[in-house]
Amino acid sequence: MTTPPASTPTYHDDAVFAAHRGGKMEIAATVALHDAHDLATVYTPGVARVCTAIAQNPDLAHDYTWASKAVAVLTDGSAVLGLGDIGPRASLPVMEGKALLYKKFAGIDAVPLALDCADVDDIVETIVRLAPSFGGVNLEDIAAPRCFEIERKLTERLDIPVFHDDQHGTAIVTLAALRNAARLTGRPLGELRTVISGAGAAGIAIADMLRGAGVGDLVLADRKGVLHTGRTDLTPSKRRIAQHTNTAGLTGSLEDALAGADVFIGVSGGTVSERAVAPMGKGCFIFAMANPTPEIHPDTARKYAAVVATGRSDFPHQINNVLAFPGIFAGALHAWARKITPRMKAAAAEALADVVADELRYDQIIPSPFDERVAPSIAEAVAAAARAEGVTGEQARSC
Repeated sequence: MTTPPASTPTYHDDAVFAAHRGGKMEIAATVALHDAHDLATVYTPGVARVCTAIAQNPDLAHDYTWASKAVAVLTDGSAVLGLGDIGPRASLPVMEGKALLYKKFAGIDAVPLALDCADVDDIVETIVRLAPSFGGVNLEDIAAPRCFEIERKLTERLDIPVFHDDQHGTAIVTLAALRNAARLTGRPLGELRTVISGAGAAGIAIADMLRGAGVGDLVLADRKGVLHTGRTDLTPSKRRIAQHTNTAGLTGSLEDALAGADVFIGVSGGTVSERAVAPMGKGCFIFAMANPTPEIHPDTARKYAAVVATGRSDFPHQINNVLAFPGIFAGALHAWARKITPRMKAAAAEALADVVADELRYDQIIPSPFDERVAPSIAEAVAAAARAEGVTGEQARSC
């Protein structure tokens, strides 16, 4: 037997690879299939009656197919975790993991789909053609700025919820954590001067959501420094957010903006020095959310901050999208929502914060993903908000 070269990786003794071997999902039946009677019921000839009924009344698909509890988890593999553009095939383990979380935390069947195309219109057309099989679309790990356009076009064309989790899931959990940090320390949201490191999909979505919640002055920074209206190198999405933030007209670097700031939110993947956070305001909050390496290590951040959070599960206060997306889609699907609105997202953030509002401690401003109250609380709030806005289907409103 030939010995593989020393450079050839081996995975058989690696516990992580063992957990992924063969994939992390399978298809399971929900009805019995033991004999000819069962076969005639779930397949031909019985299935023809159901198909005919749906053809005559398409709304019946909500009750008599899995679409009412199924979500497509879709990516092009262009912005995967902290890995970047690794392509659709390499992104599939992440999409499988996302689908697993949907099932575990909300009982939702999710299908991972990695698309081998990068053009905005190609992606949109592919998803539109797949949409009849699902009750919702979770866009995942698609690079900015085209992720904005893809979500916008799909929302316009589809009558099911479309949700780019890297934007909105991150923003919802961040707002929930910030609400509780402010509650714990007795500080009004409106008085918090906040600096966001990263002006991509997540950073811009967080800024929009914090603005909607009444958070005080917001400043965003990208690799070239603070976003302000005088910069001529901004993309349309950055230009828009610059027009609604940075009311003091700051210029310069991220480090310049952090002096005296009350909140640091990191979604950049970069590194922030201790020297940069040391001049922040007394009792500040540091949410260093880059994965797998936070912008500033929590041990260093705690020297200066009253509350420290990361995106990792091995430190307190994990700001992770898994706290949001299962409950959001559970609520949207239950209400048969046609879309997910800003009001529904705000309701999700408030519900998530409220789960531990009476249990706040300096090591607990956000619940654990395994807290069984999380998904049901968010689902109830999201469904109620959808109904209040009138964005639910006729059948859901009559139930």
